[in-house]
Amino acid sequence: VQLVESGGGVVQAGGSLRLSCTASGLTFDDNDMAWFRQTPGKEREGVSYINFSGAWPLYADSVKGRFTISRDNAKNTLYLQMNSLKPEDTDMYYCETGFAGRLWRVAANYKYWGKGTQVNVSS
Repeated sequence: VQLVESGGGVVQAGGSLRLSCTASGLTFDDNDMAWFRQTPGKEREGVSYINFSGAWPLYADSVKGRFTISRDNAKNTLYLQMNSLKPEDTDMYYCETGFAGRLWRVAANYKYWGKGTQVNVSS
C-alpha cells in the first residue's frame, strides 16, 4: 500500500489550500480514509474522516466549518479542502487508511499512512 500526499505549502492566515492523497496497492473504494496532522514532539491528531463510499464525513472540532474532506474513487484520490486557515493549522498532514477500531481520531487504529505534506500558515 502506498499513500502519497501533495498540495501543502505556505499560505497567509485566511487563505486556502487543497491537499490530495493518491493511493495505490489497495482497493481504494473498499477503504475508509482519514487525514491526520502532527507537530514534532506531539501526538498525531485526527483532522477528518470519510467512509469508503464518501458518506458520513467527520471532523475535529478545531476544523469544522473550515475544512472539507472528499474522495474520488475513480481516481483513487482523497482530498482535504482547507479554507480560512489559521497559524495553528501549521503542521505536517498525513493521509491514513486501513482503519480497524472504534475511534476514527486515534492514529493507532490505522494500518497505513503516507510521508506527509507540510502546511505552513503565516500570521
